[in-house]
Amino acid sequence: MAAVHDLATYRETAGANAGPMRVAIIGSGVAGICQAIKLLEAGIEFTIYEKASDIGGTWRDNTYPGCSCDVPLHLYQYSFEMSPEWRNKFADHAQIKAYLDRVVEKYGLRPFIKLNCAVDSAIFDEAAGTWQLTTEHGEQVDANVLVAGTGQLNRPQLPNIPGTEDFMGDAWHSARWNHDVDLAGKRIAVIGNGASAIQFVPEIAKQAGNVTIFQRSASWVLPRPERIFKEWEKNLYRRFPWLMWIQRTRMWLNGEQLLLSFRHLGWALKKGHVKESEEYVSDPEKRAKLLPDYDPGCKRVLFSNDWWPAMGRSNVDIETTGIERITETGIRTVDGTDHKFDVIVYGTGFDTNHFLGPVDVKGLGGRDLRAEWKDGADAHLGIGVSGYPNFYLLYGPNTNLGHNSIIYMIECQAAYVTQIARKLRDDNLAYADVRATAQAEWDRGVQADNAKSVFASGCTSWYKTADGRITNNWPNSTLTYKRMTKRVNWDDYAVVAREAGQARAAAEYAACATEDRYIARRTSVRPLGNAF
Repeated sequence: MAAVHDLATYRETAGANAGPMRVAIIGSGVAGICQAIKLLEAGIEFTIYEKASDIGGTWRDNTYPGCSCDVPLHLYQYSFEMSPEWRNKFADHAQIKAYLDRVVEKYGLRPFIKLNCAVDSAIFDEAAGTWQLTTEHGEQVDANVLVAGTGQLNRPQLPNIPGTEDFMGDAWHSARWNHDVDLAGKRIAVIGNGASAIQFVPEIAKQAGNVTIFQRSASWVLPRPERIFKEWEKNLYRRFPWLMWIQRTRMWLNGEQLLLSFRHLGWALKKGHVKESEEYVSDPEKRAKLLPDYDPGCKRVLFSNDWWPAMGRSNVDIETTGIERITETGIRTVDGTDHKFDVIVYGTGFDTNHFLGPVDVKGLGGRDLRAEWKDGADAHLGIGVSGYPNFYLLYGPNTNLGHNSIIYMIECQAAYVTQIARKLRDDNLAYADVRATAQAEWDRGVQADNAKSVFASGCTSWYKTADGRITNNWPNSTLTYKRMTKRVNWDDYAVVAREAGQARAAAEYAACATEDRYIARRTSVRPLGNAF
């Protein structure tokens, strides 16, 4: 079995010339673009497969009124491509999409992107050590490495409410906004009050006749420190780009401080929410409906300067009675009341627990990733999955943040994957597969830390599966994650050389995997800890 696990042996026996290396990236959003640039810098061939007609991911899809990023822009951009041209501190979707377009053009990525080309399935060929991809057009493609940059927030989720097809008015999900419908004077129902709703509700309330928000639980909403950048500031950033790094570091530290606030200063966050509600909402009954009954951070804490003024408007109502069904004319609540509406907007979020969406992924021995993840996804470092060699995720399980910028995490992941791809190429390796023991130990550590975090403090959220397993969030400092992903620990991987005897190596791997799974069941829980 040492022949499969010993990287040094493979390095000695690898051919003089590095083997071919082709990487397939699924998705051209923030993650896919970042990965492409890192591979480009390493001189590794790649192709991005994009299901839509344009790049941009969530910033292409979400165009609802008021759509913007709730992370300060100095932190919500690539560290290697800082721009001084932003209009304001919390950029809207159009600015971010334009930024991504500029990055794609600057790095010459367009020729490597296949638009309107969704990947339907990916099957690992053990003998060849490659992934066989099938696109929606039936095209067959081989790749040495497969990277999923599909993210967690790109598949709109509609609620399972009877009668959704019966409604005779206009209806849509916030991520598929219908800009052709004039909302002036309309009676609008909004189902849900999460991160999207707190941005579009204030905008549509300005023109609607009435907006009724159907709410299961309230959100903690705090002021956003928004500001417009003056031209002299932009000129300073253009002349002294390092000033943007100072701002970025300061914003990163503020984000890490928010993590500490979840743990130790929840009372201060609650106080900020209550202060805003008392200032803008005079109706005590409405104010009470907007007060959450869980700790700040259990669900995503939201930031807006427009939400509370909108909640104080006379044409905005909060309905907390449960929905029985959608009718032809509106919504019937469980108390039998029929509410009539012209428009229904679903602000019901995304399918966040099925990380690969409709893509079928099959690994060694025909293992089915969807079946293995049916009770909740997990991946080593949120990146690699045992039994699925040379397959890696960006923004994968347990890497979402409740306190900082996901781009920080994505850059760590893209650099890590590039290290692996470079090693496969330079040492003429067929594939590297995460050891089951390494993945199991990682998962137990993350789950142990999550169990002690605010995410596990009692609410229902998109961070969790139906049975309460936290599959989405990272519970510690981003600095801890960066340290863990800075260099690939090859002891965590079984590697196989690119040689004629791969059938033998695959058989040895199967024996090792069995042993790993046995050891994995016996490994004790070891929390990962954090930097604080």
